[in-house]
Amino acid sequence: MCSLARHSFRRYFTLNLYMGASFAISIGRYAILSRHGLGSNEYVYFYYYSDAVLTICLYFALMGLYSIVFEDLGAAWQVRLGSMVLLAGTALFSYGVVHQSETRMLTRYVVEMSQNLYFVGLVLTYLLWGAVLKMRESRARVIQFVLSLGVYFSLYAANYALHNLYSNLRFVWIYLPPITSTLLPIAWAYAFLRFTDDERLAPSRLAVVPR
Repeated sequence: MCSLARHSFRRYFTLNLYMGASFAISIGRYAILSRHGLGSNEYVYFYYYSDAVLTICLYFALMGLYSIVFEDLGAAWQVRLGSMVLLAGTALFSYGVVHQSETRMLTRYVVEMSQNLYFVGLVLTYLLWGAVLKMRESRARVIQFVLSLGVYFSLYAANYALHNLYSNLRFVWIYLPPITSTLLPIAWAYAFLRFTDDERLAPSRLAVVPR
């Protein structure tokens, strides 16, 4: 809604695609949770499969930001090609990890690919931020998108790592991801409402400067 109000829906289509998928999946999760309960197989399966869909959508949102940052260099198609190759490579690597599993291989594959894509997204986000600084990107809205995505991926990567170390704290790992997931739409909505495409920001000083 914020992007529509700012007439930026098409420009940031991949971001809006992720937000739309997130909204629809949240409704689906709530419906299944209300009907079957938190510990039901229906909710657990839907949660992990829908998380994989959201992770892929978020990956495309990140690639959309790459295209915007590198659009002045005319490298949009190279970014799209590279993103598809990297996504396919991550999918194949994830399959290689779980292909010997005798039970629930598809579920294990979905979980493994989601975790690997989060790690890839984290690395690519920090690389993108390095490119923003190197190229002296000054569009405030783009910088806000990249920074918020970096924080989001970092929190989820920390969540996965801590979950493996302290798996007994189940009550924490149930509620922490939903809380974390609310931060990204809030940050993106702020970016759409607070900044325009013409507003500039100096990455080195994080201060608004005149054009």
